[in-house]
Amino acid sequence: MKRSTLITIIMALILIFGAYLWGMTQLNLVEPVGRLTVTKLGNPDMFPNHGNAEVLGEYAAKTGSKCVLVVHYGGDSNYRQFVQESPLSSSGEVKVLELAFVDPSTYKTYVDWGEVLYTFLFGIPEDRYTYRADGISFQTLDEALAYVDQEAKNYGQEGPIPMFYHGTVRAEGPYLNPGCGFPLYTQISWKQYGRFGAYYYVAKGLIWPYLSNRYYPYEISHLSDLQRLYNEGNLDYTVT
Repeated sequence: MKRSTLITIIMALILIFGAYLWGMTQLNLVEPVGRLTVTKLGNPDMFPNHGNAEVLGEYAAKTGSKCVLVVHYGGDSNYRQFVQESPLSSSGEVKVLELAFVDPSTYKTYVDWGEVLYTFLFGIPEDRYTYRADGISFQTLDEALAYVDQEAKNYGQEGPIPMFYHGTVRAEGPYLNPGCGFPLYTQISWKQYGRFGAYYYVAKGLIWPYLSNRYYPYEISHLSDLQRLYNEGNLDYTVT
């Protein structure tokens, strides 16, 4: 086979796959965007007018969405939704919805590479986690997503909700550790777009903050200091 013919076939396959994902996006609840950030810039970091909340609001407003979803690794938060002001939005604000998966075995800040490999090959079992949003616990992902869907509709959402995973890491580098919420982002992407759709959105999403989050240069250049301050409890800007 000639090289030009092979390139043409590859390009055609990419275009077909892209068209398939675009079509699926119009039918699904969420549109996976990617990793929001790499480390804690301030705590609480999912809070009105926090820098990364502003980034979420701007992204949603630019895409014409009234809501945006952030997924997490469940800790002790209730993961409550909140309104973020956004001058770019027609209403002047965007609803930030949050959803976390809760690992019944342990809370991990490190990368379990055995779990990563299993997830890559087989996806995440439906009964692996429970979920939490607005202080409500859900036993299945279907229940959790139905709740998110209804809350978004109540706010006037039309079309897919942009979905980010939080992405923060509390120690060491963010390049090998994809950060908070990554398994749930993968699970939802796999559930709604299939295996290869999930692979695409994971690969695309991993680079999002490096190209699109304006706080990334500051976060990465002050990574160790920000991680130390957070772990020592000194990043809480709500304390006066």
